[in-house]
Amino acid sequence: MKIESIIAEMTVKAVKALYGQDIDACQVQVQKTKKEFQGHLTVVVFPFLKMSRKGPEQTAQEIGGWMQDNVDAVSSFNVIKGFLNIVISDSVWIGMLEEIARDPEFGFTKAGPDSPLVMIEYSSPNTNKPLHLGHVRNNLLGWALANVMAANGNRVVKTNIVNDRGIHICKSMLAWLKWGNGATPESTGKKGDHLIGDYYVEFDKHFRAEVKSLLPADYDQLDEKAQEEAKAKAEKQSPLMQEAHDMLVKWEAGDPEVRALWEKMNSWVYAGFDETYRRLGVGFDKIYYESQTYLEGKGKVMEGLEKGLFFRKDDGSVWADLTENGLDQKLLLRSDGTSVYMTQDIGTAKLRFQDFPIDRMIYVVGNEQNYHFQVLSILLDRLGFKWGKDLVHFSYGMVELPEGKMKSREGTVVDADDLMDEMIETARQTSAELGKLEGMSEDEVDEIMRIVGMGALKYFILKVDARKNMTFNPKESIDFNGNTGPFIQYTYARIMSVLRKAQAEGLDCSAISLDGMDIAISEKETGLVQLLNSFPDIVKQAAGDYNPSVIANYSYDLAKEFNQFYHDFSIMHEQDVNLKKMRLVLASCVGKVLKLGMGLLGIEMPQRM
Repeated sequence: MKIESIIAEMTVKAVKALYGQDIDACQVQVQKTKKEFQGHLTVVVFPFLKMSRKGPEQTAQEIGGWMQDNVDAVSSFNVIKGFLNIVISDSVWIGMLEEIARDPEFGFTKAGPDSPLVMIEYSSPNTNKPLHLGHVRNNLLGWALANVMAANGNRVVKTNIVNDRGIHICKSMLAWLKWGNGATPESTGKKGDHLIGDYYVEFDKHFRAEVKSLLPADYDQLDEKAQEEAKAKAEKQSPLMQEAHDMLVKWEAGDPEVRALWEKMNSWVYAGFDETYRRLGVGFDKIYYESQTYLEGKGKVMEGLEKGLFFRKDDGSVWADLTENGLDQKLLLRSDGTSVYMTQDIGTAKLRFQDFPIDRMIYVVGNEQNYHFQVLSILLDRLGFKWGKDLVHFSYGMVELPEGKMKSREGTVVDADDLMDEMIETARQTSAELGKLEGMSEDEVDEIMRIVGMGALKYFILKVDARKNMTFNPKESIDFNGNTGPFIQYTYARIMSVLRKAQAEGLDCSAISLDGMDIAISEKETGLVQLLNSFPDIVKQAAGDYNPSVIANYSYDLAKEFNQFYHDFSIMHEQDVNLKKMRLVLASCVGKVLKLGMGLLGIEMPQRM
């Protein structure tokens, strides 16, 4: 039983013994004692004043006195107004540390065959461009959230929906046909996703030039509204855009040549995506493709139309009326019968529900799609999906660079591959300045720099509450001091170094038993054990709030506390053998929990740095 629960149960017994009143343990408020006061746990006694018929200080003194006399876990207490501050016995902390040391997956709950099945969708790339910084945040959040949900005893299915069809795909295809000269990843030496992305940018460059040529001669003299109308007219008249639309119609009709080109170019992109996912350290259990789901969506919409759930307008388009839900009308099928994103999401949901007995569906998608998922939830519920009403939109904020926003069409995005290369190189430069690479082989250095660079990237993104917009600064993220991934990794490597030295002296931490040890331990040490013991609650909180950042910031707090302890106390030079053993176990437990916590975020921990 957790020490907080023990104190709550003992408070119940104290109130019964002192005042003859029955209370429930859930009525007892037990919290961590504030740093400025002596004690480990604090009981708030104000709720018991009606029972004691005494002032808060006297009530706290009586309950504290009863506990000190009757509870072995309580060594002393003090009272500050209506707050009873309890000092927990050293033996309790040592026993707690022993329990943490014995559990290889401390804080985690294993899933069973009947555990809830949670499906998490993330990534959702388009096959007309490589993954960029925005995708990096999406993938890291999705992967971390999947790990957190699994650590809380859920069965988890990680899934991706690839947007592999539509006008944007046709733009890249058309540009490649016009200006590609048969270029391939092999002939250019480029990753396939980068190559196709180049042609998406190329299309937009020619399209904008074409639109400019179609604008009226007096365009610059027009007012803002007239300029917008003139530009819209020019875009509609663009022969290039018309060619792209014609290609989309052919694709929908199954034209063999268009489909063959589409399959070839998409295969290049998928090979590129796979390499980027591998470097990011993320993956999926099941990938869906919109080219396979959009027809399913059209079928469900037509089914809903027949049942009177949707309606058709005079131009043949199909809509959902959401006014009774406080929203507007939503287009589901265009007048020409082609589908929209909402239709595709309905089709994807249908296939997923067929494939898996989903209990909870979580979509990791940016906050610009909040309205979309509000509507999707209503439509899926209306169509009879049992989890539709309760689907979770894990809505996260945008990520920008110090220079500002990114734009795919203009080719100003921060490419994920380039970003990872930059992070690893920045780690190498920073480490070289600190002289941390001496005595290692080139391969060892390369591997450590990869781990540190990627750890810096992942941690900097995941330490921020997902709901907030953020600015990513590569150089700020790689710092061996402060709230960064490398600081936590360095703390872990320092612990591993201590444990190796202990091993060389014949002290194997895994074989050390603390049972029956009668030693006095410091406030720094009890504080570390108390912080370690809160890890299971942090893991639960991360899942309950859909917020991996609490894991990141807990890991930083733990690393920071350990480093302060390490600075103030000796481990290997401690003369008291039992105290030395206890500190080795403590260091080992901190290392284990840091690795578990960072592992949930997808961050590797180096043995040496």
